[in-house]
Amino acid sequence: MARKNSATRRIKSGIFGVACLTAAGIGAWSLSGYRAESLASAGEATASISQGAQNRGPSGLPLPRFVSLKAEKVNVRRGPSSDYPVSWVFQRKGLPVEIIAEFENWRRVRDSEGAEGWILQNMLSGKRTAMIAPWRQNETIALHAAPDKTSGLIAKVSAGVVSDIEACGHDWCEVTAGGYDGYIEQSSLWGVYPGESLD
Repeated sequence: MARKNSATRRIKSGIFGVACLTAAGIGAWSLSGYRAESLASAGEATASISQGAQNRGPSGLPLPRFVSLKAEKVNVRRGPSSDYPVSWVFQRKGLPVEIIAEFENWRRVRDSEGAEGWILQNMLSGKRTAMIAPWRQNETIALHAAPDKTSGLIAKVSAGVVSDIEACGHDWCEVTAGGYDGYIEQSSLWGVYPGESLD
């Protein structure tokens, strides 16, 4: 008899546990759906939209997308809250980063080396910048007078230099880099998607 009561209690406990998990899952699903809709209507001023992006974050803006750092020093945290420890500190205003996720007013970003962490949204700017060929260390990249390889050479810019993007189209971007204005092939920039057009 004692075994039967024990087995019955375990079955009832198991059913109760499954019911609780199901209710919690439904509640979380409905709350997150409501939250995403309410945040999507709020919009966001600190983002530039990627060309042809399919996914949208709670802000209603595309994911992923490129932005730049607004301040000289920006803390990168392990999670989306100031309660999480700082993993590292960016120390370059205007550095391009890619937003890959959103949570409330926090943005998960990726840098040109692939490192990821969370930054407070108000530390980011919609101003578009790009890093010149960070994967080609110790090399220089040609900055042309026109969007054509046969055009005159304005300067040779070191890999890793951060440039301001003026416009992009037809596989070329007009940039300001190292005090020079000119054109560089879009494929030599980290901070612009392939085929992306910017005005």
